[in-house]
Amino acid sequence: MKVLAGNSNRPLAEAISTCLGVPLAKASVRRFSDMEVFVEINENVRGEDVFVIQSTSFPANDNLMELLVTIDALRRGSARRITAVIPYFGYARQDRKTGPRTPISAKLVANLITQAGANRVLTMDLHAGQIQGFFDIPLDNLMAAPVFEKDIRNAFGDDEITIVSPDVGGVVRARALAKRLDADLAIIDKRRERAGVSEVMNIIGEVQGTRCILVDDIVDSGGTLCNAAVALMEAGAKSVGAFVTHGVLSGGAVARIAVAPIEMLVSTDSIQATEAVRVSRNIRQLTIAPLIAEAIMRISEERSVSSLFS
Repeated sequence: MKVLAGNSNRPLAEAISTCLGVPLAKASVRRFSDMEVFVEINENVRGEDVFVIQSTSFPANDNLMELLVTIDALRRGSARRITAVIPYFGYARQDRKTGPRTPISAKLVANLITQAGANRVLTMDLHAGQIQGFFDIPLDNLMAAPVFEKDIRNAFGDDEITIVSPDVGGVVRARALAKRLDADLAIIDKRRERAGVSEVMNIIGEVQGTRCILVDDIVDSGGTLCNAAVALMEAGAKSVGAFVTHGVLSGGAVARIAVAPIEMLVSTDSIQATEAVRVSRNIRQLTIAPLIAEAIMRISEERSVSSLFS
């Protein structure tokens, strides 16, 4: 087995490498003066089982091209099997036509990864489950729920908690975590007037006097979570926290969350933390390195990955 890292999230790649006890393969991933991506693998990969760790987070297009060019370099270097390990799969929110003459970019990215030469994909908490069907190669979609479950139990102990989905689309994810924790479930019914702007309408379920935990896959601008937190506090919640798999946190999201009634926003390190996130008083990251490392080991040894979550 060889493990290779792009530039999108080097700390996570190094942590995964440490968990596996396998050093990162030597490779040069750099730019020409016009910002073209150039990749050179500096050790033999012929006949090897290679795992390329690269989130397609900001800058999404640069990191995606790094991944594609790295896969092509490995394929031309005669690697036996190439697994694209993509902790955060960018373009996942464009998983269907939202109007006339609009793209399904998630399918396009799936095609690009497949055509570049990947034999398998390992990712985490896809925005929409149907994206698995966009790939004509095997895909393993890990869940952050076990990581969240452990942290919630440690943080909240025997307190009465309610798991809250910030929208109807996230009910399945929230219900799965609520079942693990044997907690109640509530749902925020919202109406989105336009992209990036949301309005909370109703709360389905009882939240008065409980500690509410919002659960989502992606937090980008933070508007949905902040509006939901305000609505929950107005409905009598004792406190509001949030557990989100992918902390995109673009624009003024960190500042918005800092002044919102959110006790703590917890995300995984699928996306490398910015300086603003690192110094924030109410945002922290949980590492998914052990989980991804275990999945990589199981894939390499041809063992079950799904049994990680049973």
